[in-house]
Amino acid sequence: MKLERFSFGMGDRFAHQGEAQLKAVLKAKEQGVNITPVWNKSNREHQAVNTNPESLRAEADSAVKALGWTEPYRVDADHITLTTVDGFIENSDFFTLDVADYIGKTAPESEINAFIERRKKYIGSLFIPGIDEQFEITEVMLRDIADKFLLAAIEAGKLYKYIAAAKGEDNFIAEVSMDEVSDPQTPVELFFILSALADNEIKAQTIAPKFTGRFNKGVDYVGDLQQFAKEFEEDILVIKQAVKEFGLPENLKLSVHSGSDKFSLYRPINELIKKHDAGVHLKTAGTTWLEEMIGLAEAGNEALELAKEIYANALGRFDELCGPYATVIDINESKLPSAEEVHGWSGEKFANTLRHNEQHPDFNPNFRQLLHVAYKVAGENAERYYAALEKYTDIVAAHVTQNLYEKHLLSLFLS
Repeated sequence: MKLERFSFGMGDRFAHQGEAQLKAVLKAKEQGVNITPVWNKSNREHQAVNTNPESLRAEADSAVKALGWTEPYRVDADHITLTTVDGFIENSDFFTLDVADYIGKTAPESEINAFIERRKKYIGSLFIPGIDEQFEITEVMLRDIADKFLLAAIEAGKLYKYIAAAKGEDNFIAEVSMDEVSDPQTPVELFFILSALADNEIKAQTIAPKFTGRFNKGVDYVGDLQQFAKEFEEDILVIKQAVKEFGLPENLKLSVHSGSDKFSLYRPINELIKKHDAGVHLKTAGTTWLEEMIGLAEAGNEALELAKEIYANALGRFDELCGPYATVIDINESKLPSAEEVHGWSGEKFANTLRHNEQHPDFNPNFRQLLHVAYKVAGENAERYYAALEKYTDIVAAHVTQNLYEKHLLSLFLS
């Protein structure tokens, strides 16, 4: 199974917007760009809203059938580990191998020594075509890289082989996720990380490195755009060279785990994938859940009241809901409106405060980030929430499609 050049990870917390999401991809196809839709959901998300991997597969299959989609599509077991993978084996064909917990932990000395021995030919000057800087490689540097990343590669290999044994190696796509760590990987580190993935026989088709800057949930990138573009281009070039050097899949490409709505990054990504004839995989999961909330607010009536209740509940459970996402949100609690204030809002006011439009005077990124991580509250009120989604499906679905197409696919692939 081979992943296509352009792919787009679409999370749907509550499995109601599959058709609306796919309509956005169809609109892009009508404009001449083929994008593979990838429906993704993590074990944490399933647990939070009491769903299972089978429901995600059913949503994807149903949307594809309803809209007559004949191109490839995937279902991603997002951020899985050996302890969580079993529930995803049957219904997933894309597996995001999460090894962040092993980065910085030391592999056995024998493994480190063997890694250094295999890489000794690179000691001296390393030149990556397209990168002006020449990198001086020493044995000490190789040991430092092995100390930091080798165990992660070994554990990724165990997980990959476990999935391959269950599904067959040609029946799934593997991504390696290394983005949920503190520091970005340097070009040299990425080059030798990829060598370690090859050593462990991982046929990764995408890799998600850590980039400089903040990728906070639901809001735009915070950081130096020029530095991001530099890192993104260097990573493209490193991957091209590593594919040649280590026999990795020829379609190996970068994956950007955006945390939703990193609009300012889309232009440099677009320019660079064109410049280097490269592919890209982008995940933007939480966008759909927030568009549902915007649609419910605009629908008014009991749907608006439900949206207000969800916010009030989230505000009262701030620490519980934000704790698991502490490293990827920046919320100023003093700038969150009170539940009493929100109770008096119109649907338009609620929607404009939540909608990601930084130019609108009502937009509040703190409000948006809190609701981004508060989907669990909606899941606890599933009967009412699902009933509202179904009653106001036309309003909600239109927001989902428009948002994904105009703000994401258009900017990323078509501009």
